[in-house]
Amino acid sequence: MPNRLAASTSPYLLQHADNPVDWWEWSPDAFAEARERDVPVLLSVGYSACHWCHVMAHESFEDPATAGVMNAGFVNIKVDREERPDVDAVYMAAVQELNGHGGWPMTVFLTPEAEPFYAGTYFPPRPHHGSPSFTEVLQAVDRTWRERRADVLSAGQRLVAHLVAAQTVPAELAEAGPPDEVELAESVQALAATYDPARGGFGGAPKFPPSMTLEHLLRHHARTGDAGALAMAERTLEAMARGGIYDQLAGGFARYSVDADWVVPHFEKMLYDNALLARAYLHWWRATGHPLGRRIAEETCDFMVADLRTAEGGFASALDADSEGEEGRHAVWTPAQLAEVLGPDDGTWAAALLGVTAAGTFEHGASTLRLRSDPDDPQRWHAARTRLLAARSLRVQPGRDDKVVAAWNGLAIAALAETGTLLGRTDLVEAAEAAADLLVSVHLGAGEHGDRLVRVSLAGAAGAHAGVLEDHADVAEGLLALYQCTGEEEWLAFAGVLLDVVLAHFADGQGGFHDTADDAEVLVARPLDPGDNATPSGWTAAAQALLTYAALTGSEPHRAAAERALGVVRAIGPRHPRAIGWGLAAAEAALDGPREVAVVGARGDADASALLRTALMGAAPGLVVAVGDPAEAPGVALLRDRPLAGGRAAAYVCRRFVCSAPVTTPAELAALVGSRP
Repeated sequence: MPNRLAASTSPYLLQHADNPVDWWEWSPDAFAEARERDVPVLLSVGYSACHWCHVMAHESFEDPATAGVMNAGFVNIKVDREERPDVDAVYMAAVQELNGHGGWPMTVFLTPEAEPFYAGTYFPPRPHHGSPSFTEVLQAVDRTWRERRADVLSAGQRLVAHLVAAQTVPAELAEAGPPDEVELAESVQALAATYDPARGGFGGAPKFPPSMTLEHLLRHHARTGDAGALAMAERTLEAMARGGIYDQLAGGFARYSVDADWVVPHFEKMLYDNALLARAYLHWWRATGHPLGRRIAEETCDFMVADLRTAEGGFASALDADSEGEEGRHAVWTPAQLAEVLGPDDGTWAAALLGVTAAGTFEHGASTLRLRSDPDDPQRWHAARTRLLAARSLRVQPGRDDKVVAAWNGLAIAALAETGTLLGRTDLVEAAEAAADLLVSVHLGAGEHGDRLVRVSLAGAAGAHAGVLEDHADVAEGLLALYQCTGEEEWLAFAGVLLDVVLAHFADGQGGFHDTADDAEVLVARPLDPGDNATPSGWTAAAQALLTYAALTGSEPHRAAAERALGVVRAIGPRHPRAIGWGLAAAEAALDGPREVAVVGARGDADASALLRTALMGAAPGLVVAVGDPAEAPGVALLRDRPLAGGRAAAYVCRRFVCSAPVTTPAELAALVGSRP
């Protein structure tokens, strides 16, 4: 019989609906049940595309004997971390405090008052290399709960007190303001100390795409001309694009590489990675003209539209790593398989081009595909790629998590709008507009508060969980990008609504931001974290969006809030730049002004369109662009009192609303905003 999760709207929880475990969703009723039975809570947190989550589910949660132990001694709660990032953040902090590291699946034992006292990640079904089996852990926790209750309760209370204390940031950081030129230079020097010049990226295996750091480095180079910053970004971008972490057939990036050479990925594909990376590759091309940057940006956006777009116009969260119960099975090849599809001559050629060997680079003699250099015969490669992709489409495909997460769709909107505009792909801009329409019509105002976002929707129906800080900040970021690309003022207005919510309900009173609203569900600690994870932190995403909004509207309160929020970057960036890359990117924009460009001209005017594209091609950090017809009394502050120049379309380049004389040619404008000729 299905358990309680059968009523869930989370695709991840629905994967566990037929487990013999008596699962509960996170709810007051679950903790009331634990108090009634006088047993601990077993909290299991994961997500749909998580390979080891599936492994633990198959080994333990689908096993009747293990489920019997779980049901007898615990109230078992299953949480989708993507749906409840607040719950995940609080208990991941506990896991890291107890173990020194974390990850998913996350397994945490709680008192009936939700206080964590023991935790881990993946537990095997049998003892392995000195680690106890999951059943042994369950039995030990049950025994300790019954025999040493006072010790358990005391440990949980001490840990919660530590978690609460950690959710504060010194007030003086807000007064420090954004980093200065010296501190931003020190941050780049600190990155160089961990940079891998041979392979690109930072540190050793496993290697994650450093999306936010890449944006930081590109902005730093644009502001200072630092060749070293550009070299670190370019080497990393090229290595990833030519490695196995990039899908050479369908486009798009996997979550990370298990090795230092970007050869073998962890095969799940996440919306947020691809949105952030598409934008990074586009900005690389914008800065340098490198054709690889353009190709990867366009292919990654095409992947998002082809494989992640939902029927309602939003973007699904992820594609699984597994198919047919094996990680990566749908994506790897042997020389014989290439020859079977392409024939012996083209198969041998493709194997050499793509690094497919008899020994294999992955498992069971199969290889990932790496396009280690540009093909000597592009037409031959295009034909081979088309045939290989068609053959691969006949394999069992990985599952897709169809829930639409507001924050990640905001990131996708920004990437699609910018890529579509700069590359002349109106279809990508239209996809961005459709996703924005979905967020505004379904996510905004669907909860109990009319000015808030809900976190997720599924099949066009809004979920029950309130949006967190990153939802409001990242959607604002996407809408601001969409406004700048289209000139449609409604997107700017909606972004303003969301940023007002950020200031009213997420601010911590000391210049920073909590991850949850002041009226959200009360957890044992209220999460607050300025550091990046797989996505920009909500704190620094809010700072960047506030800075952009202030530049467009002239709002001093929004500008002041952004600068106060960037005080934490001054404290962290020079010492731990990889932890706060998005904040450093925002700080580069703040130090540069950011530059503001007002493009005025009649709708459809060819000269105005040329000036707009030149402005959007500007590499100046955080540059903002407003476009409008002065005859239509534009409502955007940056456009007010900006007349045509001698009857011609014109561009005004400003910093903090101190503007240069208007220019009327793309060449003049390019010199002011750092656009390539």
